[in-house]
Amino acid sequence: MKLYDTPLAPNPRRVRWFMAEKAIDDVEVITLNIMEGQHKTPDYLGKAGLANVPMLEMDDGTCITESVAICRSEMMVATPVMIGVRHTHPAMGALEQQVPAVGEHNLETGTRALKLLDRRLGESEWLATDRLTIADIIAFVGIDFGRMIKFRPPEELTHVCRWAAAMRERPAAKAGMPQRAA
Repeated sequence: MKLYDTPLAPNPRRVRWFMAEKAIDDVEVITLNIMEGQHKTPDYLGKAGLANVPMLEMDDGTCITESVAICRSEMMVATPVMIGVRHTHPAMGALEQQVPAVGEHNLETGTRALKLLDRRLGESEWLATDRLTIADIIAFVGIDFGRMIKFRPPEELTHVCRWAAAMRERPAAKAGMPQRAA
């Protein structure tokens, strides 16, 4: 199998993190530069059908581009923060026409929704159950993507801040981060 990856985007990061949590290390990883449009080449589009990353190419040639099923934390927090970054960070203008007001609105929406996550995390160490699940990975990766624009959960959301610190400390979190050149 081959995983077509890019170190800059949150969806591939979810997959890398999940693979690290599950100790999956027998998948060939092919890194694409989306800023140069490598996910829009005829060869890639012929396999993926869409310019989506990540893409998992199975041994039989089947290709999957959906990183995870949509879950509540993604719709409430991760997606608005990711849209906020895409519409407010200058470098993201290479990917789409930016509308700063859309970005600001989504960042406000995501920040308000963090209050619900904080309430839940006041009752449980993790979002969905008594252990880490894909819901935690999805929510954290979306929130952490906001680092590009210096977005952080408000300090008064102590449970979210505790949970985010715990997520950053997980060994698999490093697998999800883009590698910086030395």
